[in-house]
Amino acid sequence: MESAAVPEVAYRRILLKLSGEALLGREEYGIDPLIVKEIADEIVTIHGWGVEVAAVVGGGNIFRGAAAAARGMDRATGDYMGMLATVMNGLALQDAIEKLGVQTRVLSGLEMDKVAEPFIRRRAERHLEKGRVDLLVAGTGNPYFTTDTAASLRAVELHCDVVLKATKVDGVYESDPVRNPAARKFETLDYMGALNMGVEVMDATALSLLKDKNLPIIVFNLAPGNIQRVVRGERIGTLIGPNAGAVLASVE
Repeated sequence: MESAAVPEVAYRRILLKLSGEALLGREEYGIDPLIVKEIADEIVTIHGWGVEVAAVVGGGNIFRGAAAAARGMDRATGDYMGMLATVMNGLALQDAIEKLGVQTRVLSGLEMDKVAEPFIRRRAERHLEKGRVDLLVAGTGNPYFTTDTAASLRAVELHCDVVLKATKVDGVYESDPVRNPAARKFETLDYMGALNMGVEVMDATALSLLKDKNLPIIVFNLAPGNIQRVVRGERIGTLIGPNAGAVLASVE
């Protein structure tokens, strides 16, 4: 039997940002193993195409530090608890990916050598070069910084070609599409446009860092097959990048 042809890919090294909520699936809390398996399948598929994959995982399906702080908890304490939640998600994703035959390494911004390696940039790069998937957890290891900021920082440190932000929405809109069903989606948007709009899909600190390094971000919906489509260069979601300009999708 002939093996399937390997498609052309648009990127050779990616930083995939996964929210903790993406792992909820049909559950109200925690981790849906079926969703984790679907995400792992896609990561393994693009890995087989020769793409080097680093992924930053959020923890909102288990605990959100900012939400706890709003209810009176010390913000730093809440953020550290949220970092621990990302470690749990990273271990779940590691288990699913390795069951499919691809080696992974969980690298943590917090020291916890019983379950994860410390994040050391050169070591993380070496793992990618050796064909391993890097799962980057515990954010930056510092309170007050989001996992979006961690994703931007790690993408820059690891010399990634692009940040792929997989979310519940299918891109960036001119206004809230829930409140305004007529809102149109941006196909492309430059960094300043995104910053001036205060887009909710990525915080200003993360966007500013990517702007300084001219590293593009693609915001897209984490529907089955979409990670593969983005890696192949299909135009889905919203591209935020240098000289991208503000282009609204045409009305169908």
